[in-house]
This record gives sequence, C-alpha cells and structure tokens, in this order.
Amino acid sequence: MTAEPFVHEIRVTWGDCDPARIAYTARLPWFALDAINAWWEAHLGGDGWYQMELDRNIGTPFVNLNMDFRHPVTPRHRLMCEVWPNRLGVKSVSFSVIGRQNGITCFDGQFTCVFIIADQFKSQSAPPELRAVIEPFLR
Repeated sequence: MTAEPFVHEIRVTWGDCDPARIAYTARLPWFALDAINAWWEAHLGGDGWYQMELDRNIGTPFVNLNMDFRHPVTPRHRLMCEVWPNRLGVKSVSFSVIGRQNGITCFDGQFTCVFIIADQFKSQSAPPELRAVIEPFLR
C-alpha cells in the first residue's frame, strides 16, 4: 500500500527574509521541521511533537539534519513541503522533506530523530503504535 503524498503549506512572510529579500537560511530547517510536525499531527489524530512529549511520554530528538538548498525561498509563493518517512529503524525514524515554490524545488533534506522515553531522556525502541502509523508511508 502506498499512501498519498503529504504536503504542508507554509506562508513565507516578509519577516522570514533577510536584506537580500530571500528567506533567512536558518528559516529553511524551521520550515522543514514545521512540515514534519504537521505530518505527525495529520497522522496521529491532531497530536504533534508537543502532545507526543507531554501526553504520550514519547520524545523524538533529532540526531541528524541534512539539507541541500537549490533555489531561493521568497514570500512570492506559498512554500509547499512534501513530507514522508523514508526509514524506520529499531530506535529511529528518518523523514524526507522537499520544499517547493511555484513548482520549483527550493530545498530537500533528510531528518533523523530517535525515540526516547521523554521524562527519562532514555532511548527506546519505536513504540508499536507509532511504528503502525509510520510503516504504511515508507517509500
């Protein structure tokens, strides 16, 4: 079973930009992480990282972020971020994010986080309920 692509729309604003009139470099990882959080919310019944941490006691700190910048991001068009999990390990999950504006790829990246017991900051295997959510979306 292949799931439909998940796309999160971000409104890039003037405040996101630097004097060169493009999005600050530091905003691009923020946009990607916002899109991953939106993926969790869409697939966990509205629960994102905040609820996972506080209500489910599951943390997912990042251990690797890798991005390639391909085209400037500006406020001219909505930033459409396609997100999917691309790898599920015993204790980690990796997501791919492609950010596009007006059909042009602006960035793509890989983002890996590990599963922890939040209140102990202790490593754990991927919880079965999250594994069941993630697995159908692996490409």
